[in-house]
Parts: sequence; structure tokens; C-alpha cells
Amino acid sequence: MSADLRHFAINATDVKRARRFYESIFGWTFEAWGPPDFLMINTGGEGAVEGSLQRRRPIAPGLEILGCECTFAVDDVKAAAARIEANGGQILMQPTVLTGVGELIFFRDTEGNVAGAMRYDSTIE
Repeated sequence: MSADLRHFAINATDVKRARRFYESIFGWTFEAWGPPDFLMINTGGEGAVEGSLQRRRPIAPGLEILGCECTFAVDDVKAAAARIEANGGQILMQPTVLTGVGELIFFRDTEGNVAGAMRYDSTIE
């Protein structure tokens, strides 16, 4: 099973402030997409990993991601979750459907890092 880095997210308390910061330092552009305070990032790089800037939110009770969030593309979220747990990781968010995007979990690895694994499927409802 491959698990390529597919998406990164920058979580922010103040999305407008963070947007101005990244526009100023990297020249990135942003486009509103989906829920309020969720922006897709255009880094300007050809073949770049997709990115978003979003309001910080809990992904599990009492857990907000403070740094950048990485999501890896997987073929089967449930199989990935089983392998994560079998190898000492912890599932923080059970499989969740994002309509028109795919099925997502968040997990903690053996070193305490939090990441996502998603089966991308634009037809999912």
C-alpha cells in the first residue's frame, strides 16, 4: 500500500492574520472553499502538494493540532487504522466521511506525532 503525502493544512487561531503572513512571506494565494475560515492554498509550485489554511479545531476531545497537519493518501482507511493500532499507534478520530472528498482518520504515531490518513474519493457522500 502506498501512502503519499497528499495534503497539508496550516491550522490557525486567526485565519485572516495567518493568510496575510503567508501571502507576505511566500507570495501564496488563497481561495475560499467549503466551510467558513477554510481556504485552499495555491503555492504557485507545479505539482505541489495541496494545502489549506483553516481555523484550528479539535480533532478529538481535548486535542487541537498546533502545527502543520499532514494527510497521507491510502487505499483503505480501515486497513490503515488496523495497521496503525497493530504497530503501537492510536486512532484519534474514527473514519469520517467528508462529502465529495473522501474518508479520513487522524492518528498518533509511536512518537506522539498526529497525522491523517485519507481514502480520496470525490464521489463519496
